[in-house]
Amino acid sequence: MLVAGCAHDEPLVLEHVETRAMGADEDHPAIRRVLEERADLATWSLGDLRSVPLPPRGFDIIQLSFLLERVRHAELVFDRLLQSLRPGGLVLLRVRDRRSAYGLLDRLTPGWLRRLLWRGLVRPGIPGPLPAVYEPLASSDGLHAFCLSRGLMITDDERNLSGPARSRRIGAAAVALVSKLTSGYFPASHDEITMVIRKPQHHFARRL
Repeated sequence: MLVAGCAHDEPLVLEHVETRAMGADEDHPAIRRVLEERADLATWSLGDLRSVPLPPRGFDIIQLSFLLERVRHAELVFDRLLQSLRPGGLVLLRVRDRRSAYGLLDRLTPGWLRRLLWRGLVRPGIPGPLPAVYEPLASSDGLHAFCLSRGLMITDDERNLSGPARSRRIGAAAVALVSKLTSGYFPASHDEITMVIRKPQHHFARRL
């Protein structure tokens, strides 16, 4: 299993199946501090995810958690990760939605203000604040177009609430205000896109 965006999620535990998890993420001081204290990854690597060394078709599962919204060249990063996934393998994807009120607030808040407010808005232990890039891929339309162009199959597609700033009243109020000011165009009803994506086995699919 490859845990990409390993600063946030712990590796998935599968009953009656022995798993070996490798972590990969951007080289960021907050991420490095978290990983140095973890023992649930067999190995991990930090750096430019467009070139991080990954065994081709070496993983059965990629757990991709809250990474695509905070990296540049997100499509290139996703393509690079998919090259390490075996045919028939699964991507368990979680991404913050740029088309949600939370996503809009996150990407429009200046970096200095995010750093100032971070510890007061999130639960202890959450690394950050991490970059808020939010390229078009970090959206439902962007992900569906990406999967269609690469012959990937989306088997599950859900919307959830998980933004860490919602754990404080001021954060939840700010998200609700953004939704109201945009007349619901950026909704507060969700902030996370969750998908299960399968890499096909047949030879007609684009080779990844």
